[in-house]
Amino acid sequence: MDQREAFDWVGAIRIDRFEGSEVEVKAAQRGLPRRLYETLSAFANCTGGGVVILGLDETHDFAVVGVADPQQMLAALSDLASQMEPPLRLAPVVMRVEGKPVIVFEVPECDYRRKPCHYGPAGMNSGSYIRVGNTNRRMTDYEIFTYVSSRGQPAYDRVPVRSATIEDLDRAPLEVYLTQVRQEKPRLWERLRLDARTFPERLCALEIAVQANGAIHPTLAGLLVFGLWPQRYFPALTITFVRYYGTETGLKGPRGERFLDNRKFEGRLDEMVDDAVQRVVVNMRHGTLIEGVFHRTLLEYPEEAVREAIVNAVAHRDYSPLAQGGHVRIEMYADRLVVITPGGLHGPVNEENLEVELATRNQILMRLLEETGVVENRGSGIPMMIASMREAHLEPPRFRDTRASFRVIFKNHTLLKPETVVWLNQFAGYPLNDAQRMALAYLRANECMTNSDYRRLNNTTTVDATRELRGLVDLGLVEMHGTRRWAYYALVVDAGVELEPADRLVRLVLDYVREYGSITNRESRNLLGWEDEERGRAYRLLNRLVREGKLRKEGCGRGTRYARL
Repeated sequence: MDQREAFDWVGAIRIDRFEGSEVEVKAAQRGLPRRLYETLSAFANCTGGGVVILGLDETHDFAVVGVADPQQMLAALSDLASQMEPPLRLAPVVMRVEGKPVIVFEVPECDYRRKPCHYGPAGMNSGSYIRVGNTNRRMTDYEIFTYVSSRGQPAYDRVPVRSATIEDLDRAPLEVYLTQVRQEKPRLWERLRLDARTFPERLCALEIAVQANGAIHPTLAGLLVFGLWPQRYFPALTITFVRYYGTETGLKGPRGERFLDNRKFEGRLDEMVDDAVQRVVVNMRHGTLIEGVFHRTLLEYPEEAVREAIVNAVAHRDYSPLAQGGHVRIEMYADRLVVITPGGLHGPVNEENLEVELATRNQILMRLLEETGVVENRGSGIPMMIASMREAHLEPPRFRDTRASFRVIFKNHTLLKPETVVWLNQFAGYPLNDAQRMALAYLRANECMTNSDYRRLNNTTTVDATRELRGLVDLGLVEMHGTRRWAYYALVVDAGVELEPADRLVRLVLDYVREYGSITNRESRNLLGWEDEERGRAYRLLNRLVREGKLRKEGCGRGTRYARL
């Protein structure tokens, strides 16, 4: 980070007056903050790392207070960075803002093979932190386990299920599978001498079963793919589906019902996937498109995208003993569909690169699922999900990795609905391409957009996305907040251009404030069904309402409330 980038960061924080998931601000007037190691650990464990600014006071509207002794601060910071495990290489920049010294530095993301980065003197279990919104939280034992296990290749899917025998496997699909192996992989069949082996020996050779202590037991993968009833031994390895009435879990239906539908699916993995997809489709809203003399049914969500998300969930979930008590969850709300997988992303895969990076947590399971036709195992699933949503004029799916779970979120509002097309027509005189128009439609329904969002929405490159977003900024239609890879974009609120906020979200917030008098950031997220990681998104919506004269801001920092005028 150079001086210009450091100034950009300080300027962005003072304009937005918000400390997000990617930046931590500390006053540091009396020396290095005592628990700064928490922030170093959390940022080093985050995708892309983060930025720390010392010398601004968050509790006083990010006023410049400066650090007392920059040289002493740099020495203490260097010592602290060396105590992290692995040690961190920081390159702090000292600059003067309003005549006072401010220190800015970037905390680089740690290599996944060294995570979790932790404070050495406290040890891994007590010194590992993760970023949640704009706060740091100590990692749970399970979160630490997920990082450590991602360093190598887990083998939980090939562990023998000692309480089961091969009698717990379904002979019919096994015979079909063995015939398929003989026909499609004759060389492998010959090398393993499977003709000369007994049925149990064939299963062991193909890692569907394993011999242990003189007995033959199915492997976990073998039981899940070919078992008569896998849930006899693993009751929680199921898929559940819940349909809620509104946009959050607490809202009840017109007759006081908590759920509009509630199902649990058991059996082999392929059976559970088929049953779950069918149930989701039944609960979707259906439309009809008339094309000449033909009618075509339009589903609320593309079925192929939903199936891929559920298949990925059962194939890539964590099957370690620590996670075997969790099930794959499908939650349908009035405005979105969420597929939740136990266990976060594995190895080098993260939210930014999951379209191109490949890493298989369950190798034996994936091989069996591929050979039985459940998965393709070619890394095409995520791109296909994004493409299916794009073709349906829906937002790209959102991906959230919390280490303990991984979420795929599908939104159901059509970006190019008639009123949005009418709204876009006001920009007919602007030199915009189709991708930029889609971005404006996206921003009309959402508070902000990142470069990654733009790429997934328009199937374009990082370079083209950056150039086209910059074009929208230059035209005065959107404004950029933040800087570098942490930048995000929002619609400009300008009297000369009638840019509308997301009407439904605004109505929900204002109705809440009319009833209760005020609202906090957390209350707004709960109201709108947003994740903790979307604190910045809620902040931008609330402050837009302040700028428009609909709410007034009370307090500062984490105690801020937004009240009626």
